[in-house]
Amino acid sequence: MQPIADLDFGRYQRRGYAEAVFTEGKTVDQCAEIARLWRLKSEGVGVAELGHVLFTRADRARAEAVLSQLPGAQYYPEAQLVAWPGAVPEPVGGRVVVACAGTSDLPVAREAALTARYLGRDVIELVDVGVANLDRILKHRRLLEEAAAVVVVAGMEGALASVVAGLVRAPVIGVPTSVGYGASFGGVAALLSMLNACAPGVSVVNIDNGYGAGHLAAQISAPARKEPTND
Repeated sequence: MQPIADLDFGRYQRRGYAEAVFTEGKTVDQCAEIARLWRLKSEGVGVAELGHVLFTRADRARAEAVLSQLPGAQYYPEAQLVAWPGAVPEPVGGRVVVACAGTSDLPVAREAALTARYLGRDVIELVDVGVANLDRILKHRRLLEEAAAVVVVAGMEGALASVVAGLVRAPVIGVPTSVGYGASFGGVAALLSMLNACAPGVSVVNIDNGYGAGHLAAQISAPARKEPTND
């Protein structure tokens, strides 16, 4: 068989976060083979050495291919995400809040929330808190103020990121989604709105990139590293 991937098995030891596998565009057989290679590596060095690996954008067929090779993996259909090992680790560090503007944005929001959870963070999800009724987000103000990082997932005009950033001291990670009518241009309108946010402290990931937002939130809210001593 010709090689199909050069997997970075050392990323967890080097960076503290394992490699993720983007399955969209890969064949079912390729997904199965990549998962098989992860299993074989874990049998040699142990699962704890590799950290949690996430398979993102996994439809049912690709997910089943991964699950066939990784016993104990967990599939989340709404988020199209497979996590292995399937058990969520005990949270450390600061809390991440994922604020989802509308129910249509939930798949992306759930990808962000699950990513942060599997990278070891406590995550609270707020659903359907878009700007069509500001009371919905304002009633969660104390929770937002206590967060170490806030992920805002919104389509349409993407205004929620600016609103939240004006309320909190934590960094806000904006995730524009492709949800919206024609003039939203598949998420470009929300992307431009978030990039042009008036409130400072807004970082923006790519359209529908829940994984990237969850990963960045996990890094921002990570526990402080202990500096080496000279003892």
